[in-house]
Amino acid sequence: MSSSEFEAEHQTVLSTSDVASEKNPAEPTTATAASAPKDVADQCQGYTSASLASPAEPWQDINSSQADQEPLSEQPVTSPSPDGDPSQAVEAPYSCFTLWEKRFIVTGASLAAFFSPLTAQIYFPALTVLSEAFHVSESKINLTVTTYMIFQGVTPMFIGGFADTGGRRPAYVICFVIYIGANIGVALCQTYGSLLGLRCLQSAGSASTVALCQAVLADTITSGERGQYIGITILPIVLAPSLGPVLGGILSQYLGWRSIFWFLTIIASVTLILMLFFFPETCRQLVGDGSVRPHPIYKTLWQVIKDSRRKRKAKEANDSEQLHRITTSTSRKSVHKLSVNFGNPFDSVTILLEPLLGLLLLYSGIVFAGFYAISTAMSEQLKELYDFSEIEIGLMYLPMAGGSIVAALVVGKSINWNYQRHAKRLGMSLTRGRQDDLSNFPIERARLEVGLPLLALSTCVVFAWGWALQYKSSIAVPAVLMFLVGLGMVGFSNTSSVLIVDIYPGKAGAATAANNLTRCLIGAAATAVITPLIKGVGSGWAFTVFGFLYLLGAPLLFLIMKNGIKWRRQLTEKQMRKQARIEEKMSEDHGVAGISQDQGQPLQKVDSLAADQVPDALAEKGA
Repeated sequence: MSSSEFEAEHQTVLSTSDVASEKNPAEPTTATAASAPKDVADQCQGYTSASLASPAEPWQDINSSQADQEPLSEQPVTSPSPDGDPSQAVEAPYSCFTLWEKRFIVTGASLAAFFSPLTAQIYFPALTVLSEAFHVSESKINLTVTTYMIFQGVTPMFIGGFADTGGRRPAYVICFVIYIGANIGVALCQTYGSLLGLRCLQSAGSASTVALCQAVLADTITSGERGQYIGITILPIVLAPSLGPVLGGILSQYLGWRSIFWFLTIIASVTLILMLFFFPETCRQLVGDGSVRPHPIYKTLWQVIKDSRRKRKAKEANDSEQLHRITTSTSRKSVHKLSVNFGNPFDSVTILLEPLLGLLLLYSGIVFAGFYAISTAMSEQLKELYDFSEIEIGLMYLPMAGGSIVAALVVGKSINWNYQRHAKRLGMSLTRGRQDDLSNFPIERARLEVGLPLLALSTCVVFAWGWALQYKSSIAVPAVLMFLVGLGMVGFSNTSSVLIVDIYPGKAGAATAANNLTRCLIGAAATAVITPLIKGVGSGWAFTVFGFLYLLGAPLLFLIMKNGIKWRRQLTEKQMRKQARIEEKMSEDHGVAGISQDQGQPLQKVDSLAADQVPDALAEKGA
């Protein structure tokens, strides 16, 4: 097809889309790539031809100058419905990644998130050894756990906001560089003060990987499909609390406590190299559904190598057209120019002030506090009551892994089943690979109905744990209770994490950072008080306090289920009013038709199709 013929067809499709927009302005036409060169279309991960995905996405930048930026054959076009009815345009998939590509991406993000809980848990068997090595009390060594958790909560506020606008890959690189450097420092430190400070830096590097994992999940997976990926995203929560103490006990007992941090340095370095080579950018502000070409700095090294090979082959074949296309797709004239935006670190605090997420995160933090109280006190209690070695203490964490695996298998399927049950009850049609409209959907009830039985189990376990240790029961009793800790607490934790991403899909990084903030600050308080509390009133009454906190906070979940839709609607209206004011101000200052909500970059004069879509895109983004 010649360039003039393609341009004529492109204009015809745009005209058809304009008619559809006038006919039903509430449902803007969705555009997809009608055609694309094979050598570009087969590269979905990060730099394929830029298809126009859902108009609700603020990463759209369709303007009259686009033809000057890239060949006409690579410009996005609208795809009308097969029957020719422009009002029934084909809806673009939420993500262009294939099923196995999604699994690969989510698995990679989950393995990266493994370092945050692993670094906390691998440390526990060595607490007594560290107390002797640095000649300080156990309370002072426990303070290194408390400060670790404080930084674990605060750091994602900064990295999460940056990742939502500056990209997931740069955020991962920053995290791993800090983390690797801190591990080397801890392995070489000689004083208690340096240990305390470097543990804080270590936490700062690893903590945000959990928030980034949830953000990547929101980038690529729809709400209706999210449950089936729980088995993957739960890996850090499943493996770290069980494998971490075992590895820590073995390394500490046979190679010394410093070997723990050399081990973390090695595996973190390998992970960083693999991510640089193969993990694609998924931030929807930069790559949309995955088909928009990012700035070269966001490409994987594997993508850069493939571009270089294709360019060399085109030169050898003297294919000027192919060479021009490759050069254009790999040049700095990409759809998105490099623009580093560190975001607002206080977005996470603002999210906490919203009643819906504020109450949910508060109660999730209380549940997490019980989990950390058990984990922190367990090492000292098992050594004191049962005279366990470091390895034996580590092995006692293994039953938790079994419970967590069962939770992963049961909770994921249960979440999807309950979601589909509510959708069927409301007469809502579900399409695989499409993001459903949740504005009037009781997503809070669909998720928390699965979490409530797990919460009831967790409450019983907390009560039983304290009294089992109080009366020095058979070691089989704590082992069974650890299995139930994994099943109940980890299962509920994952259910609430999925709900958080459902409520804030556009700012998953900031929302998960807010989750980390509340969990870790409340958990830090729990680790600080649990040892003095046990010494003061005994294990039984100490954990009874946590059990009563679970019971007193449970009504908050029923309040969330009752008012969830209303609170989300109020939040949407608030965001739309705020965006309207920003758009009006920027229009007056720059004379433009719209503004990109997340990046704050004014759009150039847009064509008729994009002009119709911008208000709806902004409104849906606010939702």
